[in-house]
Amino acid sequence: MHKSQRLILLMMKINARKTFTIGELARELGVSERTISRDLLDLGELGVPLYSIQGRGGGFKILKERLLPPIAFTESEAISLFFAAQSLKYYGSLPFGDGTESAMDKFYHYLPSDVKERIDRLKNKVAIWSPNREMSAACLQVLLQAIMIRSTVTIEYGTSNTLETRNIQPLGLYSDRGYWYCPAFCFNRKDYRLFRADRILSVQLNEAIAYQEKLDLSSILDWPNVEMEDPNKTVLVASLTPAGVRKLTPNGRLYPFIDLHEDGRGTLRVSIPVRQLAFYVDMIWGVSYDAKIIEPDEAVSMMEQHIAMMKQQYLINHQVDY
Repeated sequence: MHKSQRLILLMMKINARKTFTIGELARELGVSERTISRDLLDLGELGVPLYSIQGRGGGFKILKERLLPPIAFTESEAISLFFAAQSLKYYGSLPFGDGTESAMDKFYHYLPSDVKERIDRLKNKVAIWSPNREMSAACLQVLLQAIMIRSTVTIEYGTSNTLETRNIQPLGLYSDRGYWYCPAFCFNRKDYRLFRADRILSVQLNEAIAYQEKLDLSSILDWPNVEMEDPNKTVLVASLTPAGVRKLTPNGRLYPFIDLHEDGRGTLRVSIPVRQLAFYVDMIWGVSYDAKIIEPDEAVSMMEQHIAMMKQQYLINHQVDY
């Protein structure tokens, strides 16, 4: 086996385990311990963060920030990966820290010059827009860490009227129209809740509350089903103009529940938890006059309040101007 091949294989092996000894690696690769010692020195010079373990048994351990072995990409794969990362550029905050930008800098640096030229020509020709929503990147990173290490967290969660301390077990993270959301089990409410990340003012890991395996979801895609299991429900009904149907087409929560008519209009009919009514009314409010809520009466009242507040705002502005 050539040395370059052995170094790649060695990197894969040490990435896959918590600790290892020189003797173990030598036996697995069929080389001398002296050869493995030299290879480990070479990996250290390449930036693989190794450190020795003192005491009985000894050995080595790789630090948390591990390095991956070299991977070969085709030109089309390289371009698709570059723009996949570029699609995150317009987010106000990401849970990955500077990892995306750092990874793309390294990735771009080692591309052949002709592939770089093609990507450079596309940089200002292809964009994947996302609404820029400002929120705490640090909070997102702690939530992501909690999901990875299976930890509960304590958050300070603010709404328009209150600031509450909640102990939660995050189930995942997802983004919708620029906002990051964290479905979680709330130990204070003893039920599942959905938290908008920009309203989380602070978050810290909480080792005092044990992680509950039975509360976890197998996938973030399971969350809509959990959310709809609330027994206290109401049916939201709204009529839509053709433009209203088009505006709600990207909305994965509402579009599947629209009955389309031959003239292009639609009727939205969706069963939702009562406690989520204001959230859904706000989504309809965003469609403006291309949607009209028919029922329930509580939703109609909420919409009337929105209209009254908007009218009052414009009356005040009109009086100031004159």
